[in-house]
Amino acid sequence: MKAPRILLIVGGGIAAYKACELVRLIRKGGGSVTCVLTNGGAHFVTAMTLAALSENPVHTTLWDLKNEAEMGHIQLSRQADLVVVCPATADLLARMAAGIADDLASTLLLATDKPVLAVPAMNVRMWQHAATRRNVATLRGDGVQVLEPDEGPMACGEFGPGRLPEPVVIWAAIEASLGKYNEHLPLTGKHVLVTAGPTHEPIDPVRYIANRSSGKQGFAIAEAAAIAGARVTLVAGPVVLPTPTGVDRVDVESAREMADAVEAALPADIAVLVAAVADWRAAEYTGRKIKKNGAGPPALALAENPDILAGLAKSNRRPSLLVGFAAETNNVLEHAAEKRLRKGVDWIVANDVSGDVMGGALNTVHIVTAHGTESLPEMPKSDVARALVARIADAFA
Repeated sequence: MKAPRILLIVGGGIAAYKACELVRLIRKGGGSVTCVLTNGGAHFVTAMTLAALSENPVHTTLWDLKNEAEMGHIQLSRQADLVVVCPATADLLARMAAGIADDLASTLLLATDKPVLAVPAMNVRMWQHAATRRNVATLRGDGVQVLEPDEGPMACGEFGPGRLPEPVVIWAAIEASLGKYNEHLPLTGKHVLVTAGPTHEPIDPVRYIANRSSGKQGFAIAEAAAIAGARVTLVAGPVVLPTPTGVDRVDVESAREMADAVEAALPADIAVLVAAVADWRAAEYTGRKIKKNGAGPPALALAENPDILAGLAKSNRRPSLLVGFAAETNNVLEHAAEKRLRKGVDWIVANDVSGDVMGGALNTVHIVTAHGTESLPEMPKSDVARALVARIADAFA
């Protein structure tokens, strides 16, 4: 990505301090930042701090005689590649949705012809209020990208959705947004299909067969592929994770539903099947809860689920690059090499899940191909995703 130009509007709220770290990440990523500090934002961070981090003047008022003699607010709104509102308070979102232009920030947002990314941060009750939900829906309908806030403890002492996402997450969203307008990204024009998470195979209305997969690694790969410019379809099992920016998500529950969704998403240039699909399901589903009757546990007959990876390998719509995952607990490399040949896929990404890998934040993977094995050190799952997508891009270069 060539020196993206970001116009950052810093709203008023305790989360404004994170805008400083976001400026640093944008600069580190090769971008330039021009900051607009609202009156509310100035109560939490200073113009001097933002100017020092961005190495650009900070704009605070619509009534700067020198700048406005040259229609500076129009130039600011049009010179950027992306306008980012962070934090986007409930008040800022409402004014954006209503088209109000009574200060520098709101005037810029009404005058810009560039894409806008809003990153909300507010009290949980404010975020969940019908007025805010209505404003967010209006903005999304107008083409503004509004990130979902994080859930967690807040400065006010309450808990719930409304926290500003971490700056690294916001920077990833910025990269993904810019990717849509950058024709030189390595996977531009490619369709990437990703599966993620577990499957749940129902036994009766309250019980199911499942595994410990969190979906984090698959979601990270989908996000990294979108940042690299690809059109991404993410088929997700039952997990509670936000949809990565720029990704089309299809939610499923069972292995058979996932197989149908994968088939419906074709054709794809690249498929990365990360999901931990249950090998078996209950042969018969019981419409009522199975009750204990004092005679011991009931017999549970199992039936084999469709092999999505092997089926895709044999399909006449097989992607040009087919990547599978192997979650192993012993003899990891041997089992992975055998699985690659047995399934008929191009690459197998193997990992040892005997610890807390399936629910944790870190992963250690081995990429097994026909040309050998590359072992990566332990790293965050987001870094694993970026490393894998970089190798996929190299394969298509």
